[in-house]
Order: sequence, then structure tokens, then C-alpha cells
Amino acid sequence: MGKSVHAELLDRWTKLAGPQAQAVGEDLVRRYSEPHRRYHTVDHLAAMLTVIDDLAADAEDLDAVRYAAFFHDAVYAMDGGDNEEASARLAETTLPALGIEPETVAEVARLVRLTGGHHPDPADRNGAVLCDADLAILAADESSYAAYTAAVRAEYAHVPDDLFRAGRAAVLAALADQPNLFRTPTARSRYESAARANLAAELAALTSD
Repeated sequence: MGKSVHAELLDRWTKLAGPQAQAVGEDLVRRYSEPHRRYHTVDHLAAMLTVIDDLAADAEDLDAVRYAAFFHDAVYAMDGGDNEEASARLAETTLPALGIEPETVAEVARLVRLTGGHHPDPADRNGAVLCDADLAILAADESSYAAYTAAVRAEYAHVPDDLFRAGRAAVLAALADQPNLFRTPTARSRYESAARANLAAELAALTSD
């Protein structure tokens, strides 16, 4: 049998941050395993890290991007708070104790905050890689995309259907209005057309009577 996703993530974390950071890695994996999560889970984190590997040549500071992936959904509360801001602050308080350079800590926190809207500047190579990895699910095949949308809905099971549909449609419409969903050339060529087709289909379903 292969390693569990939890074990693989811990291996990746200790290779990135060092064996002295094992306890922090365990805490991060625990966070992504919280019972209220349905999509923003260890599987999502593992998938993001795989895409980051594929886009590695497009990043300026690959370690910072990987740290940001680990922290980007570390705080995921369903009470309407700013999860990206809380996750960035967690990175700012956690990473210095591991001996991470202040410049890297600042970059990680900036990248985590960027995932709140997925609008990296054109010259922001690190931001492009992280955001592309976070949005790669939008280009999934039909069954995987259906599982993704069902998981997102399950996370918001406490929200009435009409409010969820309106909110989800607004999020998707904002993404669809961007000139490019994906910022790196590799991700754009690989994911853009499939992602736009999925967005259009979901938007149509959300806004139909």
C-alpha cells in the first residue's frame, strides 16, 4: 500500500521546512482534516502541491509558493470571517519560529492573502503559480467537477439554497469575467478552455429557474 495523503503531506512539509518543523506540519495537516471541511481538505492541498510541481519553472521563489500552499486554507471557518487573512497571520506567527527568513515569511503571507481574490499582478510569478494551482480544479473532468461542486455545497450546508446559489454564481461570474483564469502559460494552455466550459455550465445551472 502507498502512503496516506496525510503521510505524504507531512513528508513534503518536512522536506520543505526541515525535520524540526514536524509538529507544525502535523498541526497543518490536522487543520486540513477538520470535520466541517468537504473540499478544502488534505486532498485539495495535495492536488495543489502537485500542480505547483508542474508549474515550478514559472515561480521565482518556489519554497515561498509551497509554504503558501500549506498555509492558504489553514484557517477555514464557516462563520463568514476572513479566512485568508487569518491564515496569513498564522503563517506570520508560525514561520519565524522555524527560522524562516523575514523576507520569505512576508512573501508567504502576501501570497496567502492573494488567494482571497486570485488577482495576481501580471509580473507576479509566485502569485500566478499559487493562484493557478488553487484554481486548477475548475478544469476537472465532468465527474470530478461535479464532486467538487457537491463538496463546496456541503461545506455551506447551513446556507439556504437560494442564498448559496446567488453567492456561488457571483463568485463564478467574477472569475469568468477575468480575461484569463490562469496566469502562467503552462496552466493557461492546459486548463483555460476546460475551466471556462465548466464555469459556464455551472453558472447556467445556478441561474436557471
